[in-house]
Amino acid sequence: MTAFQSVAVIGAGAWGTALATAAARAGRNVTLWARSAEHAARIASTRDNPRLPGVPLAPDIIVTNDLALAARADIQLIATPAQHLRGVVNMLASHLARPAPIVACAKGIEHGTHKFMTDVIAEAAPSAQPAILSGPSFADDVARGLPTAVTLAAGDERLASTLVQALGSPTFRPYHSIDIRGVEIGGAAKNVLAIAVGIAVGRKLGASAQAALTTRGFAELMRLGRALGARSETLAGLSGLGDLILTCASPQSRNFALGLALGRGEPPPAGKLAEGEFTAPVLIELAASRDIEMPVSEAVASILSGRSTIDAAISGLLTRPFKSEE
Repeated sequence: MTAFQSVAVIGAGAWGTALATAAARAGRNVTLWARSAEHAARIASTRDNPRLPGVPLAPDIIVTNDLALAARADIQLIATPAQHLRGVVNMLASHLARPAPIVACAKGIEHGTHKFMTDVIAEAAPSAQPAILSGPSFADDVARGLPTAVTLAAGDERLASTLVQALGSPTFRPYHSIDIRGVEIGGAAKNVLAIAVGIAVGRKLGASAQAALTTRGFAELMRLGRALGARSETLAGLSGLGDLILTCASPQSRNFALGLALGRGEPPPAGKLAEGEFTAPVLIELAASRDIEMPVSEAVASILSGRSTIDAAISGLLTRPFKSEE
């Protein structure tokens, strides 16, 4: 039996609700925390989250706005957007009575600091045991119990393995890893690259261009990963290539949907957060600081900032000097 019997999910959006459902399905005692008291009360009374409609919440999941109550759990899953992670963990840290695993479930890099998610956790809650969960997954699939595989990484292999045992079920399969940086880079970079592929599809550039952007984007991800000490097998696994393939090919992907709208000349999808939009500028800043070329990601950042039109960015990519593939 796992040492971790209780799980708190911090953030009651679609992803947080899906993770709470998955943890309950794994047999854990689950608390779902919402920042808004009104949102928590509505979910608690109706057992339905409007941000994940049609998926009833298990009756034994506790829904609360009380962070002190959530902090009592053995495991903390942080399911807020990447740029809100530090603030939420700062609040949570003051309520933790003992060191606990804090698992980042967002994919991104913090603006201004260039910090990855586990680094932010380590700074905001020094006594915590940071970990990261990432991989090819959509909230609706996870919540409905459709087969999903992800990666969960922690610095200590025993901790990573124990977390996997606590959260895994026949339909939600985490694989454990100690390559934290590889998992974080794969999750962050693929969001930016999915926007690029969405733009290509929206512009009707054809399946060949879509395939080229996906593979060349993956080469960028590998270059950055190697420079930052990530393992190639991690980047080529679920949290790198697997996640990239999913988000570059599915209409459920918010990043792909944003790129699709941009390519068609349409407004971005209403009410949908695309993490890649926030990650793009800091990703290329990080790459530049290591003298790493990431032309596809740079093109996305340029388009999002308004520094370049889509046509100019495409032209820039197509007129780059010929070179060997790497």
